[in-house]
Amino acid sequence: MDLSNLKPAEGSTRNRKRIARGQGSGAGGTSTRGHKGAKSRSGYSKKKGFEGGQMPLFRRVPKFGFKNINRKEFRGINIDTLQKLADENKLTSIDVDTLINNGLANKKDLVKILGRGELTVKLEVKAHAFSASAVKAIESQGGTATKM
Repeated sequence: MDLSNLKPAEGSTRNRKRIARGQGSGAGGTSTRGHKGAKSRSGYSKKKGFEGGQMPLFRRVPKFGFKNINRKEFRGINIDTLQKLADENKLTSIDVDTLINNGLANKKDLVKILGRGELTVKLEVKAHAFSASAVKAIESQGGTATKM
């Protein structure tokens, strides 16, 4: 080994252009930024969505409708699902915690009982909301529908 075959360690050097190191480097003068204009100046940063003065996409696309920020999103659970749950677990009362434990709702969900299907057992149901047909179906079997 001698000075003629020395090499830097693997990964210790990078092949990058060293700009602004004089005219002799080939990347002096304007330092690869071109002449004049915003991009040639220091401190330049373009705004998000800027398209060179063309009308940006988010302004070209038509907007319509209304998003209610106070909207309450309910997890709908039908009467037939409650019937199936009551049959499998031999339940007489069902509340939100029961539904969460059986994987039918998440902790943060607001639960609304809907009226699809038939109920054949007397159930005490506690939920955040009920449809009119669900209340009718529960009470026709002698059960109770209680809002939380």
